[in-house]
Amino acid sequence: MPVIGPGRDDPEYDNYGPTWKTQDTPFRRWLVGKLTAAGFQYARDMAISCAPANRYHGLSDLEMGTIAILTGTGIDEVRAAHKPDIAAWMREQEVRDHPDLADLNRIAERH
Repeated sequence: MPVIGPGRDDPEYDNYGPTWKTQDTPFRRWLVGKLTAAGFQYARDMAISCAPANRYHGLSDLEMGTIAILTGTGIDEVRAAHKPDIAAWMREQEVRDHPDLADLNRIAERH
């Protein structure tokens, strides 16, 4: 699977970000909701490891299959759940690279 987030040679890449434990992302919300509905007591803890992996490294077919089994969904639904997360990540990168776009993004998110 291709690297979706910062590449291994990117100065930002250190294989861990402290915000990964609390970062609110569309995929994390989906994953916590599905795992909670499936009765997993530690849904948020599981999302701490799965959601950042999805955003920054992508998920292998095995990982997607495991998530699908645990959440009672199909692989296609897991793939569909990660698309808004990748779109959000791309917007974050645009704002990081072009801080002047931050105001435009805030305006667009309100409408």
